[in-house]
Amino acid sequence: MTTSLPAEHPLRTVTSDSRLIRAYRGERPDVLPVWFMRQAGRSLPEYRELRKTAEAGADMLDTCLVPELASEITLQPVRRHGVDAGIFFSDIMIPLRLAGVDVRIESGVGPIVGEAVQTPDAVDRIVQLELTHEALAPIREAVALTVAELNETGTPLIGFAGAPFTLAAYLVAGRPTKDHLPVRTFMRRHPEAWSRLAEWAAKITGEFLRTQVMAGASAAQLFDSWAGSLSRGQYVEQVVGHSRAALDPVRELGVPLVHFGVGAGEIYGDMNIGVDTIGVDWRVPLDEAVQRMQGDVTVQGNLDPAVLAAGWDAIEPAVRDVAERGRAARAHVFNLGHGVPPETDPAQLTRIVELVHSL
Repeated sequence: MTTSLPAEHPLRTVTSDSRLIRAYRGERPDVLPVWFMRQAGRSLPEYRELRKTAEAGADMLDTCLVPELASEITLQPVRRHGVDAGIFFSDIMIPLRLAGVDVRIESGVGPIVGEAVQTPDAVDRIVQLELTHEALAPIREAVALTVAELNETGTPLIGFAGAPFTLAAYLVAGRPTKDHLPVRTFMRRHPEAWSRLAEWAAKITGEFLRTQVMAGASAAQLFDSWAGSLSRGQYVEQVVGHSRAALDPVRELGVPLVHFGVGAGEIYGDMNIGVDTIGVDWRVPLDEAVQRMQGDVTVQGNLDPAVLAAGWDAIEPAVRDVAERGRAARAHVFNLGHGVPPETDPAQLTRIVELVHSL
């Protein structure tokens, strides 16, 4: 397995001096870089129009696996808002689907797994599944299509994957649950089986992220939706090592790494697993979050998504406050504290980008 990027990779040719990559690596460019989690998708009318013309009955996972659609959806917010990065349009469940897990997205509910993994025997069965080179073909093609356009302006693409704990939480429960009690119970009742399941989830996550990077992504973000449901002790003892393992196949390629967790204020210091940037949700002010982190890292975040619907008189001072607090870190990438809500007015996002770039 090669441990270096291809000579023609965007990070070697056109994106290394971009605002985003420089900030991820600890520099402060003249213009504060900004992008938004979930900037691609439901908040954009062009996305909704595209989905109307997609194959009838196709769910979001199907759309993610059509390279032309995934690429176009990734590019739409870059064209509209002028953000400093594209985030690959995917879903945390995609590597599970590609490995052969029966999973679908049910409207109004979320991910539904055909057979929940609730016993050690079920773990033994699922860890036999592999994420093959052939199965990842649509991911490689979608990334290649995307960077072909982004390279024209030197805009980097960020690769994306869900963290092993979040994937396992859905696998064990079979569907979204409150407080993720099923997986937290499973971890205590079957610690050895949990370790095997998390190790497998880390392996396919690493393969999924590495595929995106080798195909042209200039950075990679590991997204842990449910890390905040754990105690610090349980996170450190049973989870963070698997997140580190998920990033290892990408780490050796030398691209900037971002680690983001929802509700993770108590574990920011533990989330620095050799990454360049830690994402912060809206619950903890950026300057306070920096004090909790171990080591010299860039911060990403953390405008409260709820502000987006409150009008410009509320948005502008909130944006300025986030940018000011971000000065406590070595560098800052402006973002939301979570994803763009689907009812967001896209014009407000464009206006936020213009404001951030003016600071």
